[in-house]
Amino acid sequence: MAIDPLDGRLLELLAAEPRIGVLEASRRLGVARGTVQARLDRLQSTGAIRGFGPEVDPAALGYPVTAFATLEIKQGQGPDVRAHLAGVPEVLELHTITGEGDMLCRLVARSNGDLQRVIDRVVGFDGIMRASTAIVMENPVPLRIIPLVRQAAGTAGHPGAEDTVPTGDGE
Repeated sequence: MAIDPLDGRLLELLAAEPRIGVLEASRRLGVARGTVQARLDRLQSTGAIRGFGPEVDPAALGYPVTAFATLEIKQGQGPDVRAHLAGVPEVLELHTITGEGDMLCRLVARSNGDLQRVIDRVVGFDGIMRASTAIVMENPVPLRIIPLVRQAAGTAGHPGAEDTVPTGDGE
């Protein structure tokens, strides 16, 4: 799906202020309320917007350790392994991959010692043959989408692209 500069501005505004209402968004973007609502509906129906939930920091919940585990699984065991991993709360993400391994998991734990418990639970399933784990030291570029939104909307690199969303604060 392609997005245009207005879609990009709307996505930036929602990223900056997720609790903003449609009426206020329309005011800030300088378009009709119906336009904002139609854009939101289309962005949701196409999957560009996946949700409006809060961003939760696992560290603030008592899980400051993050690690990535590359898993090798037995052939034909993918669905069972996926179901097993979906039942482990500390598995935040699971991707099937190419290369050295079959799956990549992002894990969290309460401490390095607790990470061993999490890994034991992850690999304690008959369909998983081997795991290789890397502990995250720091996250200098956290998950970010807005630079990609700007590129997709055709506004990346344009002068003032960082300031395309009026904030209402006089900025």
